[in-house]
Amino acid sequence: MAMAALRREGRRFATPLLSPNPANALRSSLVPYEEPVLSGVRCISTQVVRNRMKSVKNIQKITKAMKMVAASKLRAIQTRAENSRGLWQPFTALLGDTPSVDVKKNVIITISSDKGLCGGINSTSVKISRALHKLNSGPEKENKYVVLGEKAKAQLVRDSKKDIELIMTELQKNPLNYTQVSVIADDILKNVEFDALRIVYNKFQSVVSFLPTVSTILSPEVVEREAESGGKLGELDLYEVEGAETKGEVLQNLAEFQFSCVMFNAVLENATSEQGARMSAMDSSSRNAGDMLDRLTLTYNRTRQASITTELIEIISGASALEG
Repeated sequence: MAMAALRREGRRFATPLLSPNPANALRSSLVPYEEPVLSGVRCISTQVVRNRMKSVKNIQKITKAMKMVAASKLRAIQTRAENSRGLWQPFTALLGDTPSVDVKKNVIITISSDKGLCGGINSTSVKISRALHKLNSGPEKENKYVVLGEKAKAQLVRDSKKDIELIMTELQKNPLNYTQVSVIADDILKNVEFDALRIVYNKFQSVVSFLPTVSTILSPEVVEREAESGGKLGELDLYEVEGAETKGEVLQNLAEFQFSCVMFNAVLENATSEQGARMSAMDSSSRNAGDMLDRLTLTYNRTRQASITTELIEIISGASALEG
């Protein structure tokens, strides 16, 4: 305040001394002095930096909150995903998982998330789905998509809209359970004709790591054909069917139950990977916001110090002019 008063007094007394007209000098000395509003580049740049710092702080608060929410959801769903792995493993031991089997009708089930800000897990699933579609293409082959999740839908609709057979979204609107997933699996079995179902999802390994995975479910007809031709599925002939059901009916029931179990595990694994990836992404965003805030603080301090130095020079120059 003392420096501002000195600057005002210096300007008030310096005006009549420098004015060529004595009348104007007397009039200017009697009229109260009004300090002009500083609108220089330094003042504007300081305000811009201050606003930018405020925006970065708000973004950092949001990313930290999202990280905490993702961490709580991850702990809740990780245990369920690990427990669900025991459902499909007996079917893999019995019916096998043969991704290299050659069939005419392939249905690629792409599992993704409905929300973003979770790294590249959705892009990875879409890339693998497109690679499978290209790999199994042929003159007498038919490839269709079944899309689960908004993010995969948004990417596949651009170039493969005619090949999309079924779209389902908002899977995680309610807590995931086996009943919900079995209804989805039943809808797929009723509305889609297939020889092989290829489920593309991200298998959870750790908070910072997930493994893109493809699980193959064969139709009962293909399973019976592969069993007759030998190979790993040929071991099915060693089992005896008890009761009034035929071998085809047993395979039909096994295929449907296998599909629902694998789907349940795949949805849980992908949801766990999503929360882990979101937690990691939000942690990186918070650190980047902190680094940006440090740089902006340094820039703001330098700009403010330069403004203060300039004002001091102006005051000293005015005082020297009065003394001279």
